[in-house]
Amino acid sequence: MRTSGDVESLFPRLEPLLSRVSKPIQYVGGELNSRSKDWQSVAVRWALMYPDAYEVGLPNQGVQILYEVINERADALAERTYSVWPDLEALLREHGIGQFTVDSHRPVAAFDLLGVSFSTELGFTNLLVALDLAGIPLHSVDRDESHPIVIAGGHAAFNPEPIAAFIDAAVLGDGEQAVGAITDVVRDAKDDGASRVELLERLASTGGVYVPGFYDVDYRPDGRIAAVRPNRPGVPERVVKHTIMDLDEWPYPRTPLVPLAESVHERMSVEIFRGCTRGCRFCQAGMITRPVRERSIEGIGRMVEQGLRATGFEEVGLLSLSSADHSEIGEIAKQLADRYEDDKVSLSLPSTRVDAFNIDLANEFSRNGRRSGLTFAPEGGSERLRRVINKMVSKDDLIRTVTAAYSQGWRQVKLYFMCGLPTETDEDVLEIAEMAHDVIRAGRAATGSRDIRCTVSIGGFVPKPHTPFQWAAQADPETVDSRLRKLREAINADRSLGRNVGMRYHDGEPSLVEGLLSRGDRRVAAVIERVWRDGGRFDGWSEHFSFARWMTACANAGVDIGWYTTRERSADEVLPWDHLDSGLDKQWLWDDWQDALAEFEQDDCRWTPCFDCGVCATMGTDIQVGPTGRRLLPLLARPTSGVTVVDGATSS
Repeated sequence: MRTSGDVESLFPRLEPLLSRVSKPIQYVGGELNSRSKDWQSVAVRWALMYPDAYEVGLPNQGVQILYEVINERADALAERTYSVWPDLEALLREHGIGQFTVDSHRPVAAFDLLGVSFSTELGFTNLLVALDLAGIPLHSVDRDESHPIVIAGGHAAFNPEPIAAFIDAAVLGDGEQAVGAITDVVRDAKDDGASRVELLERLASTGGVYVPGFYDVDYRPDGRIAAVRPNRPGVPERVVKHTIMDLDEWPYPRTPLVPLAESVHERMSVEIFRGCTRGCRFCQAGMITRPVRERSIEGIGRMVEQGLRATGFEEVGLLSLSSADHSEIGEIAKQLADRYEDDKVSLSLPSTRVDAFNIDLANEFSRNGRRSGLTFAPEGGSERLRRVINKMVSKDDLIRTVTAAYSQGWRQVKLYFMCGLPTETDEDVLEIAEMAHDVIRAGRAATGSRDIRCTVSIGGFVPKPHTPFQWAAQADPETVDSRLRKLREAINADRSLGRNVGMRYHDGEPSLVEGLLSRGDRRVAAVIERVWRDGGRFDGWSEHFSFARWMTACANAGVDIGWYTTRERSADEVLPWDHLDSGLDKQWLWDDWQDALAEFEQDDCRWTPCFDCGVCATMGTDIQVGPTGRRLLPLLARPTSGVTVVDGATSS
């Protein structure tokens, strides 16, 4: 294990280089509420990385939460590191300076653990940049006692197989308790003088840390996976996700970081609940974060009060996957708007479901600030397609909602859709144009003004693991791009309406690469490494992404990208992530995929009989049974034991 000697800052060597790079302030550190603890006073040291630029990484809630949770411990410290832009990367290599943290500018290679939070698979190449800059061997098998344990987390880590060669471990699900448990294991292992392999064995034996090196993958002659098996005793066949059941016990971040440089979110954010049971079949986040766990109205109020006092922000974002679905959202909005009316603190919600929106709620959120545009996400262009994806919103619902919004003073509406969804046709996509035109008509009729705007934003659909669409074939870039061209023509066909409709979209090529990385197996690692060696960085940024580079790497590595993306999977196929347990029953996911193909909608199980997705049984939560014998999911899933009896019926 690593020694506990002091580690000097790299800043004296770094500072002379900063005048030669863009946005040097992002590498300086010292943000309000940042921490820099004494190196020798703690037993365990974490470097936490968000593999993107500072402006994207600093506002990330997950990293901020873990940063604060770890630093509250007397026996541990955490510092942050972000991806450096290519201009600084070149200078660091020229001057022999490694990847560093922004808090104390210590070399990442000196830490016990490097925890990397992946929100998107397109950050995989940035991991390799950081490892190489830090002097950490790219492949886990080449690391020794002097190197940090590299641990992946975040939503994209629910299938870590494409980067299995580059990480030592992965953690699924909520990290608040997981980082504490890992810290305890590492501390004890260091006290015991355990080797690197012994430490990894201890982590794997907990059942909640996945160590890819302890599993072997067998393949069939046709390339499909035959089996994934542990290769040593004491390693579980399936690794389970971590779930925090009571969010009020984890009111983090208490003191959010305030960026020194411009960032993508200039606000304080509070997560008001976690999980979603709407059942949108395309949504990985909604599936893997089940069950729904709400933060109490009192807990939200305390977090907002403390966060504003600690930061000085003038906007509060109330975050979740569908914030308007909080059972007390109306009262939350009213109380916060009342409390901060004199301070002119504004409130904001992320994208709002049409069927969860109401004018009273919108007025509360706009009371203390400017009335910005409203964002809704129908996702699919036609009602048929929305049945397929289980997005139960009609065009009539949308028109009624935007009409009410325009009549109350709003002038801009943004509509978010996806292109390339399963069973999608050109006609489904072209209905987006008709919907956008109807929104403009509704706005003009409601206001008597022609100064009405509607922005249509379209992303390419990527089938994700642990969703009902994990078996689906992905649309190829040519199909996606063709439909987007036809859609633009349809929007502009009526010039009097089309001039008020903006269209923003991503072409199909980055989505195809994301699909390769999302559903790939360990053989995809060779592609990632070749892309990185050929200069791949910041693949989530259009100005840095190169489709040709990825295609060349696939060809050179002997990887057929279509086999991983545009091929539909069969029911009996072993998927690369089947040994990683998100709590969802695979048979339930398959049944829901069949329901999608049959255009059958499922209701939200918070308010209707349980559909046996498997999460509540996995979490040990309380399943109620109604008079018909169908199982009902309680509003707030809480850990319990035993069986609840309702109306004389029982469940086991």
